Amino acid sequence: MFFCTFDELETEKFNLRVNQYRPIMNTIDWKDALGKAFDMPAHDENQQQHETGQQAPDRGDALQQQGKSRLDIVLERKGRGGKQATIVVGFKCDDEALKDVASSLKRSLGVGGSARGGEILIQGDFRQRVLDLLVEMGFKARII
Repeated sequence: MFFCTFDELETEKFNLRVNQYRPIMNTIDWKDALGKAFDMPAHDENQQQHETGQQAPDRGDALQQQGKSRLDIVLERKGRGGKQATIVVGFKCDDEALKDVASSLKRSLGVGGSARGGEILIQGDFRQRVLDLLVEMGFKARII
């Protein structure tokens, strides 16, 4: 076996190099850095709630947050290896409410999909059935 050891001079040089960057990393909060990188707010609601001592207002469900805005249902065929996807765009609700709506749609249709950034993706061509389900939930929607 071969062991590599640092002599004292190399160890001291290494520690100097490491320590010169350590103060920079300690002053940067990793959540703030991620927030800047992805254009997200620096503080989350739980932190603001603890600072102010007040409860955050209840956001309600997706239908309340959506208001009278209309949703558009689009069929997308490109960029998915020849597979089709039904995309519902135009949501103005938070991600938790969006995921609840997506979950109920996927469960009703028996298919997979995802929800993020104000869009719901449903695998396959289910435009009419998605429209019927959204109208049944109380949303205003149309097929484009």
